[in-house]
Amino acid sequence: MRFQLLRLPLILALMLSISACGQLISNAKQEFAEDLSATILEFDDPETIRRGLPAYLILMSSMIKGDPENPDLLESGAKLYGAYASGFTENAESKKALANRAYSYASRAMCIRDTRFCDVSSISYFEFEKLLESLEKPQAEHLFIFVSSWAGVIEANSSDWNAVAELPKVKSGIRCVLAIDETVSNGNAHLYMAVMESILPPTLGGKPDLAKKHYDRAIDISNGSNLMAKVLYAEKYARMLFDRELHDALLQQVIDAGTGPQEHILINTLAKQKAAVLLDGADDYF
Repeated sequence: MRFQLLRLPLILALMLSISACGQLISNAKQEFAEDLSATILEFDDPETIRRGLPAYLILMSSMIKGDPENPDLLESGAKLYGAYASGFTENAESKKALANRAYSYASRAMCIRDTRFCDVSSISYFEFEKLLESLEKPQAEHLFIFVSSWAGVIEANSSDWNAVAELPKVKSGIRCVLAIDETVSNGNAHLYMAVMESILPPTLGGKPDLAKKHYDRAIDISNGSNLMAKVLYAEKYARMLFDRELHDALLQQVIDAGTGPQEHILINTLAKQKAAVLLDGADDYF
């Protein structure tokens, strides 16, 4: 009995050390994911990222497999996979697979953070809206990662009406983000809403006036540093309304601008490249 009592503190100490070691490993993984994301965002050569990132996507999935209940790691994976799906692959099947994985990670993270989100696809739109009403500012960023990943799935599966049918829930989620913290992700919640309101022309129920307000607000929140907001403003809004003057002015502003703060270099470099292509093809469109 005395021997067992002496062993107990040793066993407890060993268990605590193992737990602490596990936490150190988990923290190291998250730190690596954050450093990787920061490095990618600061890179000024999109082609290198396009060629090199797939290896790191696999590495990220490997880290998540080893730590599947880490919501921060899951969200980092969701953002990387979502960015690659939307910005670096043209293959339709690849885009679907990447977007689905991004959403899988984001939804798992949201479920871990709030179990009420564990099966949102099965609840009604009104039940989902009721759930959103209970969220507060600290949850805005997590919700944005979740609903933007969901939007990515819908975009990648736009021919699937079952996927498109979920769009009202996504829009409701974006509206919730805007209501509790519109500055999340450098104003990109406004940009998502602007694009969704620009999908249809006015004759088919589109709301270009509302879209314009969201584009303008996204640009204001970023102090003009979010060049992709201006590119999408030109592509989705100005082209829809056949406003050549606005279209060319926005794209020329992007081409003439610098790449902005370090954390925006990659996306702004992509924006400048896309602006040049759109401007070059303007005569054919208008």
